[in-house]
Amino acid sequence: MTGSVDELLACLDLARLDEDLFRGQSIETGWFRVFGGQVLGQALVAASRTVGASRPPHSLHAYFILAGDPAAPIDYAVERIRDGRSFATRRVVAHQHGRAIFTLSASFHTDEDGLVHQTAMPDVPGPEALLDAPALAAQAGPSIPATMRAYLGRATPIALRPVEVQRYMSREPREPRFHVWLRAGARLPDDPAIHRAVLAYASDLMLLDATLIPHGQTVFDAAIQSASLDHALWFHRPFRTDEWLLYAQESPVASGARGFARGSIFTREGELVASVAQEGLIRPIRDAP
Repeated sequence: MTGSVDELLACLDLARLDEDLFRGQSIETGWFRVFGGQVLGQALVAASRTVGASRPPHSLHAYFILAGDPAAPIDYAVERIRDGRSFATRRVVAHQHGRAIFTLSASFHTDEDGLVHQTAMPDVPGPEALLDAPALAAQAGPSIPATMRAYLGRATPIALRPVEVQRYMSREPREPRFHVWLRAGARLPDDPAIHRAVLAYASDLMLLDATLIPHGQTVFDAAIQSASLDHALWFHRPFRTDEWLLYAQESPVASGARGFARGSIFTREGELVASVAQEGLIRPIRDAP
């Protein structure tokens, strides 16, 4: 991944082929498949462009069906399920090579006042006290696997500062909780829709890996076949993705070669702005070295 925020913004700026049909290109990552967060962000952009700005999305639910081809464009067909007085519903199907690779349902809600409460933000060190991912990879050196070191050390549009860095240095099983500070690597436009799309992109970066913490493994292990299966995201309040956000992740269960993880995303001031849930494949490869 090149690490350019401009490239990420260009990737999210879909071409409109018809009233409800959009086309997106992929960011070069060097992977054999399209990054799931990219498809999430692009599908959310496609759905949002068929709804007025006065109705921002409050939730989305998605399924990853087939691995995307990073060399081919992705077409996003939007179905206008409902336009009510307060809510609107959209369904998006992403296609490549004549096949559906991804589906998303999103709900949009006119801003309203109402009851307010939230859980407290975890008490963790702030981002200034932590190394960013490339510096962490450089400091760890050969104490972490080469594939993980390459992942952490690469340039990306999203800056990451993990809190529990010890899990990268040891195979010791730990409590299935993980915290990481994140933000876009450069200033973003003021359009709230862009900040939501970028957060959707970032929400898929590390969440599935939390399911392997209690087993002393990571998604980088050759003994694990991993892939996101579905993804849900709820937006609670306005936020900026170019300011530090704490992504608090936990995995309450894994079973049947699937792991489930959920996350809460907070501003530095402690406001809970988004919640995430994901199930993914974490299949042991029996004949792995």
